[in-house]
Amino acid sequence: MRLTEFHELVNAQFGSVRGSSLLVDHVLATLGGRTAAQAIEDGAEPRTVWRALCADFDVPRDQW
Repeated sequence: MRLTEFHELVNAQFGSVRGSSLLVDHVLATLGGRTAAQAIEDGAEPRTVWRALCADFDVPRDQW
């Protein structure tokens, strides 16, 4: 997954304002206690970060 697609999915699922906030404010335990933005900056695959967000916010699996 490209970073552009990741951001499109975040915005589509959570809205642009909430999505932007989640990326920098929500800590993902499954990614070592980092935010999504930190994880991506550290080199995590966008798909992995997307799946972690989906799991934390109970997004239906068919949308992962």
